[in-house]
Amino acid sequence: MEFYEVLKKRRSIRKYKKAPVEQDKIDRILEAVRIAPSAANFQPWHFIVIKDESVKLALKEAYGREWFYTAPLIICACGEPAKAWVRRDKRNYVDVDVAIAFEHLVLAAAAEGLGTCWVGAFDPAVVRRVLGLPDGIEPIAMTPIGFPDETPRPLSRKSTAEIVRRDRW
Repeated sequence: MEFYEVLKKRRSIRKYKKAPVEQDKIDRILEAVRIAPSAANFQPWHFIVIKDESVKLALKEAYGREWFYTAPLIICACGEPAKAWVRRDKRNYVDVDVAIAFEHLVLAAAAEGLGTCWVGAFDPAVVRRVLGLPDGIEPIAMTPIGFPDETPRPLSRKSTAEIVRRDRW
């Protein structure tokens, strides 16, 4: 699929078919994550692929939407702040770096004909416990992944003139 078509096609999907996602598709999506850029190329991220039904069900306590924990798989993006680049003003870039890699994942999934939905409104303490995350590893975002079983409505977006400034504010 052509790149700009992928950008326009991507939607947040909240209903998935039960069909499993083929391993070759998962591998290509994870390769897109692997090659994502990061500040100073530190790559302070870890991605956990969750297929086990009992683990997905346990994640229900962190985010209780049925479409989330019943999708064919879930991927949790984690950051490692101690391994991230830090700007001169002490701004740690772990969230930025993980977000870039996560968006690579979301776009690659769309290119594969799969649906995703960026989830950030979860209980991180539950995710840490369920996934057995060690100290220093923070869950930042999760997404269910599967074949869409819905056609979302068209996107509503601001115009370019509303969001772009030329030269100065």
